[in-house]
Amino acid sequence: MSVLKTHVALNVTNIEKSVTFYQAMFGVEPVKYKTDYAKFDIPNPALNLTLNLTSSVQTGGALSHLGVQVESTQEVQASIKRFAEAGLALFTEENTECCYALQDKVWVTDPDGNRWEVFVVKVADTKPEENVGATIDSEQVVQPLKKPCCA
Repeated sequence: MSVLKTHVALNVTNIEKSVTFYQAMFGVEPVKYKTDYAKFDIPNPALNLTLNLTSSVQTGGALSHLGVQVESTQEVQASIKRFAEAGLALFTEENTECCYALQDKVWVTDPDGNRWEVFVVKVADTKPEENVGATIDSEQVVQPLKKPCCA
């Protein structure tokens, strides 16, 4: 295989609103757009994203959220600007500890409730001593997480 590209297919209840959201999310136009289907071929990150019109979408389920990891805080800030210009509701976090990593991020939610984050990892592991199998000082007390990750 010479090209590896992730494919995500989402059910959506309003194709027009969803296309508008994903145009803002990724800054690209769909390569295919029908009354009941849209396809985005996103070069970076390599993603084949399709939207399939359905009468209803069950929120929740096994999916927590979706995300795009970028290389710099400037790229997160560019996403914030793009989302704000598109009128999307957003939530930003700077220097937040999530998933045992220090990150800057922005959150947006698509019209069907799928939560997306664009984030940069600034410190990959903030608690390496807590890794399973790590040697831990017997006097060290491990504190439970105070909040769920990626809330």
